[in-house]
Amino acid sequence: MIDSFSFGAMVIDGNKYTSDLIIYPDGRIQDAWWRVRGHGLSAGDIAGLIEKDPQVIIAGTGVNGLMKPEMQLKGYLAERGIKFMAGPNDEAVNWFNELYVSSGVGACFHLSC
Repeated sequence: MIDSFSFGAMVIDGNKYTSDLIIYPDGRIQDAWWRVRGHGLSAGDIAGLIEKDPQVIIAGTGVNGLMKPEMQLKGYLAERGIKFMAGPNDEAVNWFNELYVSSGVGACFHLSC
């Protein structure tokens, strides 16, 4: 569960993270996550998460929502049976906390802008 977030920081199960991160369906967290195109989000950027075959992927697009998923990403994931939800971190954190109790939920978060 995500306890809190602010610009540049997120607390998950009492542990503080200060870099962009991916949360896998099994609860593993990959911090220091980088994307090929900075504020863009592509399938390649979350390939490891996609390989885990989650039912849902939630993308926190930053405090101000400046990270933009590529247009074809939602369709690419839908073809694989993965629901994709993207929005500013306040919305994405709420979605994640509502859904995380069910298995098969993964997420990625841009912690700054």
